[in-house]
Amino acid sequence: MPEQQHPATAAHPAPGADHHRDVVLARIYEAGRESSAVTVMFHSAIAEKAGLGATESKTLDLLQRSGPLTAKELAERSGLAPASVTGLVDRLERKGFVRRVQHPTDRRRVLVEHRPEAIGRLAELFEDWGREVGELCDEFSTEELEVVARFLTGSTARQRAAAARLTDRPTD
Repeated sequence: MPEQQHPATAAHPAPGADHHRDVVLARIYEAGRESSAVTVMFHSAIAEKAGLGATESKTLDLLQRSGPLTAKELAERSGLAPASVTGLVDRLERKGFVRRVQHPTDRRRVLVEHRPEAIGRLAELFEDWGREVGELCDEFSTEELEVVARFLTGSTARQRAAAARLTDRPTD
C-alpha cells in the first residue's frame, strides 16, 4: 500500500514556508501516531493482566477520575449504549472492581463506584511505567513541561471533540 500523508497534516499551512517548522511538525505528528498506538497496546496489556477488557479498564479509569456515576452518566461519558453499560457494570461488579450504591439524595437512583482496593491492584501494574515517566520529566525544565502540558491538553480537547463529531455526542 502506498504511503499516505496523515490526515492531520492537511490542517496546517503548505510546506516550504518554514522548513524547520515543517520538519518539527512532521516529527510531532509521527510521534503522536506512535504514542497513540503504544498507548492502546499498553492499556490492552494492563487490562489483560488484570483480567479485564479494554472497555472495562477505561471505564474504571473514568470512574476513578470522575467519582461515582449513574449508568446513564457512564453511557453519556463513554459513548456506550445504555444496554452495553448495564452489561459492563455487571461484569465489573462480578470481578470485584465496582459496586452499585444508592444515590445519597435520590433513593430511586443507583450510582456505580469503583472499589479502591481493586483499583490499588491495578495501580501496581502502572508503577514501572509511572517511575519511567517521572525520570523522563526530570530531563525537562518546569517551563518546558508547561509547554508539553499545554500541548497535550489542547490535543486531548481537540481529539475529544473529533470523537464527539464522529459519534454525534456533545463534548464535556
